[in-house]
Amino acid sequence: QEQAPRCLALPPQRIYYLSLEFYMGRTLQNTMVNLGLQNACDEAIYQLGLDLEELEEIEEDAGLGNGGLGRLAACFLDSMATLGLAAYGYGIRYEFGIFNQKIVDGWQVEEADDWLRYGNPWEKARPEYMLPVHFYGRVDHTPEGVKWVDTQVVLAMPYDTPVPGYKNNTVNTMRLWSAKAPNDFNLQESAALMAVDPHLQFFEGKELRLKQEYFVVAATLQDIIRRFKSSKFGCRDPVRTCFETFPDKVAIQLNDTHPALSIPELMRILVDVEKVDWDKAWEITKRTCAYTNHTVLPEALERWPVSMFEKLLPRHLEIIYALNQMHLDRVAALYPGDIDRLRRMSVIEEGDCKRINMAHLCVIGSHAVNGVARIHSDIVKNSVFKDFYELEPEKFQNKTNGITPRRWLLLCNPGLADIIAEKIGEGFITDLSQLKKLLDFINNETFIRDVAKVKQENKLKFAAYLEEHYKVKINPSSMFDVQVKRIHEYKRQLLNCLHAITLYNRIRSDPSKSFVPRTIMIGGKAAPGYHMAKMIIKLITSIGEVINNDPYVGDRLKVIFLENYRVSLAEKVIPAADLSQQISTAGTEASGTGNMKFMVNGALTIGTMDGANVEMAEEADEENLFIFGMRVEDVEALDRQGYNAQEYYERLPELRQAIDQISSGFFSPRDPGCFRDVVNMLMYHDRFKVFADYEAYIKCQGQVDQLFMNPREWTKKVIRNIACSGKFSSDRTIMEYAQEIWGVEPSATKIPPPNLPRD
Repeated sequence: QEQAPRCLALPPQRIYYLSLEFYMGRTLQNTMVNLGLQNACDEAIYQLGLDLEELEEIEEDAGLGNGGLGRLAACFLDSMATLGLAAYGYGIRYEFGIFNQKIVDGWQVEEADDWLRYGNPWEKARPEYMLPVHFYGRVDHTPEGVKWVDTQVVLAMPYDTPVPGYKNNTVNTMRLWSAKAPNDFNLQESAALMAVDPHLQFFEGKELRLKQEYFVVAATLQDIIRRFKSSKFGCRDPVRTCFETFPDKVAIQLNDTHPALSIPELMRILVDVEKVDWDKAWEITKRTCAYTNHTVLPEALERWPVSMFEKLLPRHLEIIYALNQMHLDRVAALYPGDIDRLRRMSVIEEGDCKRINMAHLCVIGSHAVNGVARIHSDIVKNSVFKDFYELEPEKFQNKTNGITPRRWLLLCNPGLADIIAEKIGEGFITDLSQLKKLLDFINNETFIRDVAKVKQENKLKFAAYLEEHYKVKINPSSMFDVQVKRIHEYKRQLLNCLHAITLYNRIRSDPSKSFVPRTIMIGGKAAPGYHMAKMIIKLITSIGEVINNDPYVGDRLKVIFLENYRVSLAEKVIPAADLSQQISTAGTEASGTGNMKFMVNGALTIGTMDGANVEMAEEADEENLFIFGMRVEDVEALDRQGYNAQEYYERLPELRQAIDQISSGFFSPRDPGCFRDVVNMLMYHDRFKVFADYEAYIKCQGQVDQLFMNPREWTKKVIRNIACSGKFSSDRTIMEYAQEIWGVEPSATKIPPPNLPRD
């Protein structure tokens, strides 16, 4: 109660989370949960003779993202609202979300996701805040200053979506920009901006993508500055010093390098438009911006051709050159004569095609740079940005990712949430660390039985869903072994395939032996241009075709490809999973967040020491996860020694048999050479060393089988995992961003509802 008047005095610092992706999924149920209205709505709809769940299934997913990075942004919005932060999400209102995936004859086929077909009831267009965005043109250096002239204009129309906090009467805003033509001449231009998927897997260097990145940045920064100027602290003092307080009132978080143009754009506005002194403007920019790195894979890093910038954003190119010169002068002064260091650290990469390294731009233009799990942040400091870390170690931080327990426990697994609340109360919903209290119930027979019962109900429900929508019958008493994530070589769905084939061969060679029955489910989308990922999908479906139709196998083993994996499907499959597969090559998965969702929903994890798996194993104790395979050090050692797949192929008979089957057409009898690219990659240029972890993986899967045969011990491990998952709430993550990067204190104070006086 003490705090209430404070909000009426100075508006708090505002947080701007800039992302080219917000993977929101459905909104109806989430809104009811956060407003505490779910039971009331359920009852009301029931009295109208309708079924709320049927209604919920009609809503389209807002699929404005590809996977982890876009879903993280969505979880962060939920947590920022729940923590009462004055935070805004800014992004693009794509006309089409991530494609719908159809499997036709075992292959992925992409279908446009026309998600706005029937309108979007959650958004409100705000034409009164429409803003111009400029492209192309040229730069004039005049005595009055620099002018960017003869530009083409596209209008940015904002659409606002409310983001409710959990039962705290706070509602924040996600503002997505849509492109509108100012006249008929620019119609093609604005339509194109809205017409594509967000980028996928690889950096492709397409001009359209750069336009989208500048579009969201230019509109958002104008909005931020308008809001800054109109608020009380804006412009009492003369114009020149007006922006001194800007970094104290505004924090901009860059979700990967996609909104990196915020740095030169803020400089352009401060210097060219507001006439702030260059060095002062640079201080303001650095104190305002912070950068989150999401990947260490070189092919995913954004490197834009200078020639493209020259044409599209000529003033920004000049600014980037000037910033880079300043930066290199500083490096040269500190490391005289170290020419190679200058080359490594430059924002401009020399070569046949000069490129701008956006990650380097983000590092020099931000006051904080963070990785998304401890192991990833260490790799960022020790390899990706090693030179920059030596220069400014204080800049580098870790912020381990998290997930919102509202959507990923309460909403998707009400049965589990209920039995937890029964034992420890409801405090865990906004303070997930309270799950630790469940450690007292690890040997409580009724609780063990309840946890197992909830899992079995979730499995039955998911089995019914699969049967209804995909006409596949599965054995609900089998182990639900699940790997759902984007299809990528580094995520090693191929290792999962090799295990499935090995199990199949063992059943075939001794059909009378007793086996732990498994349903292996693999789901995820492949980037449309990623040939190998599409081949991996075809391999999974082909293996399923053979195994699922072999009478010797019966219902002891099934391999199912989950079509069109998306947020709303994740909400169904994750609560039903027994085993979560997190098997990327150590050092390649920055964090992972699916791993956390499975943990809190009562699945056990089989995984490598990669990403957040490391911290999960630390929280729950390593013996409560199934950890296998090379660590980062082992991978590095193998790189130095030279990875030779042939050696494993010759030494491990079960591996050789599996590869020979794939190779000979056993799984593709109509097209025996179908998988030669896959086999060739695995044998001769596998960057992710699938064979090197095969033996340890198969052995570890054997331990999984052993434990699954003892349901009581399995469930006790499940309870211990749930009890230790509290760290992985996005509330904890956002608390750390707020305190250590943005310099704000989250408030747990529930503001009074609008119908009560505010004092």
